[in-house]
Amino acid sequence: MPRRNFWLLTALLVVCLACHVRANRYGQVFSFALEQVFRRSLEPISRRALLEGGLDGMMEELDDQHSIYIRPKVVEKLRQTLDSKFAGVGVEIVLDPSTKQLTVASPLFGAPAYEAGVRPRDKILRIDGRSTQGLSLEDASDLMRGKPGTAVVLTVLHEGDSEPVDIRIVRADIRVSTVLGDTRNADGSWNYFLEGQDRIGYVRIPSFAEQTAEELERVVRKLLAENLRGLVLDLRDDPGGVLQVAVGVCDLFIPSGVIVSTRFRDGTVRQSFAATEEGTLPDFPLAVIVNNYSASASEIVAACLQDHGRAVIVGQRTFGKGTVQEIVELPGNEGAIKVTTASYWRPSGRNINRAKNAGEQDEWGVTPDPGYEVKLEGEALARLVRWRHERGMSRPAGAPAPAPSPLPTDVDPQLAKAVEYLNTPRVSPR
Repeated sequence: MPRRNFWLLTALLVVCLACHVRANRYGQVFSFALEQVFRRSLEPISRRALLEGGLDGMMEELDDQHSIYIRPKVVEKLRQTLDSKFAGVGVEIVLDPSTKQLTVASPLFGAPAYEAGVRPRDKILRIDGRSTQGLSLEDASDLMRGKPGTAVVLTVLHEGDSEPVDIRIVRADIRVSTVLGDTRNADGSWNYFLEGQDRIGYVRIPSFAEQTAEELERVVRKLLAENLRGLVLDLRDDPGGVLQVAVGVCDLFIPSGVIVSTRFRDGTVRQSFAATEEGTLPDFPLAVIVNNYSASASEIVAACLQDHGRAVIVGQRTFGKGTVQEIVELPGNEGAIKVTTASYWRPSGRNINRAKNAGEQDEWGVTPDPGYEVKLEGEALARLVRWRHERGMSRPAGAPAPAPSPLPTDVDPQLAKAVEYLNTPRVSPR
């Protein structure tokens, strides 16, 4: 072996050993501390509890609500959620960024929570009498899940109300519906054309699950066969979902170009996703509605369609949740850690994620196109939530179909603005 290679290998071995010793030193310190507390503490405590507490503390040091330690009993529930089938009440929840209050992003249509009267933006104050203050999203989800047929009581504060209410919900097996329409037909199926409009389609996506892109393609191609003139894609209150599904949705509307890229903390590109011409839908006017609870996958779709000039963006600036989480299972079935490892970037090269100390003037999220920002707050927002909830409810068996009614622009001005765009001759988002 040449002398130069010998010394190179020797130096590399020394560096590896140094790293190994350092890593082991920290592990040894943690193990030593755990054992000392276990043996010396006045109050008895199990080693498992100490381990879980230590892992919680380690993840909290990241100051990132999306990076957490997941206990073993929650891991299987997380898998069920990603498969879009689980036993529970059927709500998507988030932590309000300003108040840290547990908040309903969207009740899943037809799920027990929806039928019981839970609404988007409801503040969940208690679960079976237990306060949600300081509760993590995973722990809250765990409390709301259980065996089908058992009940849970949520104490919620509706948007615009001053007094909370108790809502009793009977858990059931939840199968997520991901592509919703405007109103219900007599048989309970969705009507994907807007009432009172000339062949303008309407699709609402409450979350991005495994089947969303395929469902959306089927719906839009059916609408095209029925002479679709334009489409409203409603992503309001959509907290996101599976990255690959968001990519698949974008790929339906653009024939080529970057859809989204992910970057490591040093700015290097981790992965880039590009559109393919095969399977692209025909070109037609498209308006996307977003609000400040549109997050993650919904922001990827809105940003992609905006940057490629494929759609006009209507509504309010989005949430700014543009990070990638990876789940790493721990040895010995001791649970898993969910770690934020990368951030999403738009086709234009702009950032989606809102940094911890970012202000309104900083670059994050997706902002509506000029002239298409429509804010909804307070009582006006509460009225829209109630109207949309009632509009999507299934009619009792045998009930007559309601008479067609024009779009109430005073109730949903964001939807009205999107329709105005679609009805404008020779529309262009730029």
